[in-house]
Formats: sequence, C-alpha cells, structure tokens
Amino acid sequence: MPIKPMSMKHVYIIIILLFFGKVTSQTERYIYRTKVNPDTINLVDMKVETTFLDVKNNQSLFISESQLLRDSLRSVLRQQENPEIKKNKKDRPEFPMLANGKWIQPTFFDYFITKDYAAKTVNLVENIGSKQIYYQEDRKLNWNIAPETTDYSGYKVQKATVDFGGRTWTAWFAPEIKIPDGPYKLSGLPGLILKLEDDKGDYKFNFVKKISIPNSFGENIKPDARKSTRINFQGDKASVRMEMVNHKDSEMDLSHFNGDAGGRGMHQRGGGMNGGFEGGQQHGNGMSGGRRGGAMGSRGFPAARLVDHAGKSGNLTDFTNTNPIELSNK
Repeated sequence: MPIKPMSMKHVYIIIILLFFGKVTSQTERYIYRTKVNPDTINLVDMKVETTFLDVKNNQSLFISESQLLRDSLRSVLRQQENPEIKKNKKDRPEFPMLANGKWIQPTFFDYFITKDYAAKTVNLVENIGSKQIYYQEDRKLNWNIAPETTDYSGYKVQKATVDFGGRTWTAWFAPEIKIPDGPYKLSGLPGLILKLEDDKGDYKFNFVKKISIPNSFGENIKPDARKSTRINFQGDKASVRMEMVNHKDSEMDLSHFNGDAGGRGMHQRGGGMNGGFEGGQQHGNGMSGGRRGGAMGSRGFPAARLVDHAGKSGNLTDFTNTNPIELSNK
C-alpha cells in the first residue's frame, strides 16, 4: 500500500520539532533583536527581525529566525515525493503558515554564515533550490579595542571598532563569555559581541537572551555545494540558478518564500557583488511588484498576508532593502 505524502499540518509539526530541538547534543543559541534601515533615501521605519547565533563544538551558525524556519520547511518537504506547495492566483508560492496561524516572515538575511573558530574560517552560504553555493570570506578584521567599558544585559562589556564592508562597526563584547564571535561575519574579539551597530545606524544587533537547545536544526555546507569567491559570487549564483530552472528543480518554488528569483546579493554590492536592489523601480517604501535587478531579475514577494514586527498588517513589498549590509567589497 503506497504511503501518502504528509499533510502540511504534519509538516509544520515536524518543523517545530526540528526548530526547537530533540533530545541529544546541545546548541547554545544567542538571540539578537536586529534592526535594519531598508532605505537611506526615503524616510521609512526601521524593520525588526530576530537573528540567531548558534554555537556548538567550536563552530557557529548565524541565521535569521525566518531563514531557519524556511530551511527547516525545505528539509521536510525534500523528503516528500509530492511537496504540497500552495500557489496563489499568480502561480507563486505563498509564505507557508505555521501551526499557530502565523506566516513565515521575509528576512533581510536570506543566507546563513558558518564560522569555525579553530580553522578561523567564515563562509557565507545560500540555498538555491536543492543546491548550495558559498564563498569563504577573505578579508581580515582588524579590531581596535578601546579601554571603555559599560554594563549591558547583565554583562560587563568592552568597546571595539572595525572598518568592514564600507561601514565602521562599533561592537560591545563580553570578555566573560569566552566565545570569539558575534552577529553576521563580525568575530575575532576576546569575548562574545552582545551589541553591534554601524556608524550610519542602518544595522543594529542587540543581544536579548541565551537558550540551550538539544539537537537544534542546523545548516551545513553540502558536499556538492558549489564553491565560489567573494568577487564572483553573484555571477556564479546566477549560473546555479539558471541550471536549477533549466532542470526544473522542484525546490526552486521554495526560494520564492522570500521573493528571491534573482541574484539579489542583499549582503553586498559594488564590483562583482552587485545584487538586485539597485536595478528595480522604486515606489514609496519599496519596490513595486518585486525587484528587477540582479543577473536574472526578481519576481518579488507573493501577495500573502503579513503581520509585521510592529504588529500592523501590511503588504510584503514593505519588506524590501536598498541598503545592503556591505556597501563595499573591499
């Protein structure tokens, strides 16, 4: 007797189990309230989402809550022969609704970053359909540690600054937390970064709390992942995406949960890293109907219901970004 595919209700139950963990080895999750200014030209509100720094076995994973949920869903659906993907009238997949009735939110961090403390490597990885592409960060962080200290979130923290990606970053790290890491690619200090902000006030990461998760769902670089370079990443990503489209990869639909049909490169721009945000037609607070920039263009977010982090209902096109976290590839 053939086994029927799981219903989406069962899928979401499994996602929650994967997301919050099972019963074996433990991950220390550091949770940050993250604010992003998506548009430095027009006056818009800072957007807020949750990002995680998961630390385990001398390695870490930086990922947004929404990206982790989406990748968890992708992992579950990959195990089914006939994934149940709800389409809207324009034949675009809608953001999946979780068991509690909420939608998976879009994210400004549609990639994940792995760090290996012993090897001193930092990799940025993107999922494209069933494939992955990644590059290893090749720039060194030259921190300037200041004597200034203060108290933050119950810890004594010390100030440090660094120039990276066209921004000057100010970090406050806790020497008593012996983890040389922090949000995004920022790492290498003698203690965990609890507060991080750039000089323009466009990106702010504020530590909220730490939780311990038994066997949390994590992301790893697949053995068949395509390795690129920081400079060639956007072009190589467009090539991988074209291959997936030509081969009619069933998981390409899942990529559209964040409106990503083209090489957006939200984390960088300039030189070989030019993504999709600068080529679109801008209207009001975001792009009308989606973003057209990048090597292949972008179809934009589906017209699904969204409750934003301020508690107000809005259109998904409000969650766009013309202000990538890296303004320069130098």
